[in-house]
Amino acid sequence: MCGIVGIVAKSNVNQTIFDALTVLQHRGQDAAGMVTCEADRFFLRKDNGLVNEVFRTRHMKRLMGNMGIGHVRYPTAGSSSSAEAQPFYVNSPYGIALAHNGNLTNTADLREQMRKENLRHINTTSDSEVLLNILAHELQQIGKLQPTEDDIFSAVEALHKRCRGGYAVVAVMTGYGIVAFRDPNGIRPLVYGQRVTDEGTEYMVASESVALDISGFTLVRDIAPGEAIFISQDGEVHTRQCAENAALTPCLFEHVYLARPDSIIDEVNVYKARMRMGVKLAEKVVRERPDHDIDVIIPIPDTSRTSALEMAHHLDVKFREGFIKNRYIGRTFIMPGQTQRTKSVRRKLNPIELEFKDKVVMLVDDSIVRGTTSKQIVQMAREMGAKKVYFASAAPAVRYPNVYGIDMPSADELIAHGRTDDEVGTEIGCDWMLYQDLDDLKDCVLAGNDAVAGFDASVFDGNYVTGDIDQNYLDRIDAERNDAAKGGDKKASSNESADLHAKIS
Repeated sequence: MCGIVGIVAKSNVNQTIFDALTVLQHRGQDAAGMVTCEADRFFLRKDNGLVNEVFRTRHMKRLMGNMGIGHVRYPTAGSSSSAEAQPFYVNSPYGIALAHNGNLTNTADLREQMRKENLRHINTTSDSEVLLNILAHELQQIGKLQPTEDDIFSAVEALHKRCRGGYAVVAVMTGYGIVAFRDPNGIRPLVYGQRVTDEGTEYMVASESVALDISGFTLVRDIAPGEAIFISQDGEVHTRQCAENAALTPCLFEHVYLARPDSIIDEVNVYKARMRMGVKLAEKVVRERPDHDIDVIIPIPDTSRTSALEMAHHLDVKFREGFIKNRYIGRTFIMPGQTQRTKSVRRKLNPIELEFKDKVVMLVDDSIVRGTTSKQIVQMAREMGAKKVYFASAAPAVRYPNVYGIDMPSADELIAHGRTDDEVGTEIGCDWMLYQDLDDLKDCVLAGNDAVAGFDASVFDGNYVTGDIDQNYLDRIDAERNDAAKGGDKKASSNESADLHAKIS
């Protein structure tokens, strides 16, 4: 889960990229970077930290040029060193800088191809650098001093044939323009928009439509799965489908947790989708416990608030804000290490006693991943005097690793892996555990765009849409990316030795 942006404008783009990255900050809090282009020169600034920490006035003054790209990162693969911050760039051919959201599933093979067949050195562990070098190699194979948009699209076509996984990419070529493209399954989101000025029309490509909104760009449409868009430095827009058998199967978890509620992704209004999730939860409560004794519904801020409010409305139950959130603590499930996640929950949320005391409370969260936050929140509710504590998740149980760019790589770190819903409830200490049904969740998103062919719902059902994931791959990424491998203190669990039987679609 990263955020990307690319802009071709009529004036300096540094401030516009900065603004776009600030509203994409939720997609990555580990590092930020920007490359701008003026004539035939790149200007680069990247480092670990939040956007407003990485870019100071002295840096912004040096980031000159009318086109550029930006990136916010949190690591799912490789290390968290500042050397891994994006964008990456190569000098040959032309000068290309690239930023990427997602994860390649055949990185190891591609890295070897780069070294042995293409004679290219990969300096980091990032699959984004692999993507950059593949794009550069394919352009170099075409071998033109001045490539046309057809040449650029041909290079993207060749890249799609070599790369597997979920990826949304934006790249800037010195003296030419911006090229952006999306994987053939459309797993990771990518949109583009335009802004009309007195000097001419400007264009932006970004992970979410909110990045367009903040700077006055109008959303044109989503980039289709497998499609590439090339925006020349003069503002000419060219698009082409560059992949065979492309199908829109976007990541379902984007709508549950990752995206901002004010975004529109694949023509689906995220806010409305989350409202529908609350309605479906209410309907499930009525089915399972028509004589429920819920006194109050309380969201776990912030992502679940929309679903919780609709759930309360349809159950005719009071909705209350029971937790005050510290805005300066990051999203806990993506923090490195169990100890840091555990400490952060208490620092992030503070309960209001009067909303809990002597009440039957239904807590609502967007999802339960590792269970760290949920367990402590249930405990807080009991400490505040709640008679009973129920817990509802707007998403189904997360039981399988994600391999397409979300930091859920290790099955034994997922609280629901190898457990029933009731067992998860027991583990987090609640009196009733309620999960959204997967079909209901899909319906919530499909109601916004019935043209969606399917979903990457692999974290819920173990079906990996790229068709190249087997148990050996899952075992390898588990060993590489679990908390112990990252330097965190992985907490042992009773299902640590459970075998993960991934279903291949």
